[in-house]
Amino acid sequence: MSNLAEQKPRRPCDEALWASRCEQILEAAARLFAKHGYAKADTQLLAEELGIGKGTIYRYFPSKEEVFLAAADRAMRKLREQIDTGIEGITDPLDRIAAAIRTYLAFFAENPDFVELLMQERAQFKDRKKPTYFAHREANVEAWRAIYRALIGEGRVRDMSVERITDVVSDLLYGTMFTNYFAGQRKPFEAQAQDILDVVFNGILSDAERCRRRQS
Repeated sequence: MSNLAEQKPRRPCDEALWASRCEQILEAAARLFAKHGYAKADTQLLAEELGIGKGTIYRYFPSKEEVFLAAADRAMRKLREQIDTGIEGITDPLDRIAAAIRTYLAFFAENPDFVELLMQERAQFKDRKKPTYFAHREANVEAWRAIYRALIGEGRVRDMSVERITDVVSDLLYGTMFTNYFAGQRKPFEAQAQDILDVVFNGILSDAERCRRRQS
């Protein structure tokens, strides 16, 4: 949210109030954009929902575009925070991966407005070189690649490109998130996560078939 950095310096006692008001605006904005779409959502509607003047919103975010992009960024920050909380205290790397996958699916199942925001961003801001979702994915992926490298070193994951692993797992979750949104949640996210983990961790081939294919 670069616009916040451009504001005049605020006294330390104002920081908490400023952050709280930003959070209120972006929470309401996410609902508004999800309901009406970017083109039809007006900052006047947002001001009315919050019970503040339109000018107050522009003190925090100079344009509707900045409100929207900040709301999308907030959604991804919330995802990261929830995943960090979900894996806290889990020491086994594979269990951390499993918890992260479950948390990811739970997050978007509980926050469909955020899925809508990510879709609208791709539709409305096609000229952006790096959409918000992928900017956050790129910023966070190296930590997961380090986990896979360690697992490969321990002989717990087969020796293959960690970039390939994270790309496949990430694309699988990304596609699942959108499928759930468009088709409806066909099963509880816990069961869906277990299906994904079973296929990713165990594969679909039997031991005999793996042996046969290695020998052929």
